Amino acid sequence: MGDQTEDRGEQESRPVESDTARLETFADGVLAIAITLLILEVKSPHVPPGGSLARELAHQWPSYAAYAVSFLTIGIIWVNHHHMFKLINRTNHTFLMLNVVFLMTIAALPFPTALVADHIHDASGRNTAAFVYGANMVAVAIMFNAVWRYAAGRHRLLYEGIDPELVRRVNKSFLYGPLTYLVAALIGLANSWISLAIYAGLALYWLLPTSGASLEAPTTRQRLVTSRFRRTRGGP
Repeated sequence: MGDQTEDRGEQESRPVESDTARLETFADGVLAIAITLLILEVKSPHVPPGGSLARELAHQWPSYAAYAVSFLTIGIIWVNHHHMFKLINRTNHTFLMLNVVFLMTIAALPFPTALVADHIHDASGRNTAAFVYGANMVAVAIMFNAVWRYAAGRHRLLYEGIDPELVRRVNKSFLYGPLTYLVAALIGLANSWISLAIYAGLALYWLLPTSGASLEAPTTRQRLVTSRFRRTRGGP
């Protein structure tokens, strides 16, 4: 009886770590909503009497461009978030709260996207719009790094056996995001066109498999699972 009480006390004193599945589901939901809200800012154009629908549609090109860039950006973030959780085994309160703040920055992205689309024809406002978009992306990139680095620091929340070299390589790769978006945001204060071109270029660059954005998590996890399976079967 005394041993049972002691065991129960030890279990209650241990930190409770949540399963990652609920966090992944929540993150997927927020990302899906944010990416869907982007298209709502692409309005059906008003055609004045005697006007041309084709001309009005062409005049809205900034909305299409802003939608495409932000859609691709959120999609790339989702891909890397998905790969990240193939390396993360568990969560704790701090990690959950970091993810909440990260998702808050993602949920805000439709606003600067609409800002750029609405003010790109306005010479007095487009520099500010480009800067606000970049500032939002800096926040997104910083929080993505914070989420990963907290989980990977001292292999705090990672699966056992994750290659430290993989962690170092991912740390280095993710550093480019905040720095590049910060430079682009500052450039936007002087020349919005260059800044917006950088945002679009980054979205296209991260699509490339050679961009360094991929965590290559499936390969790492597969080696771990195969190794454990072989040990249980007595294999090499």
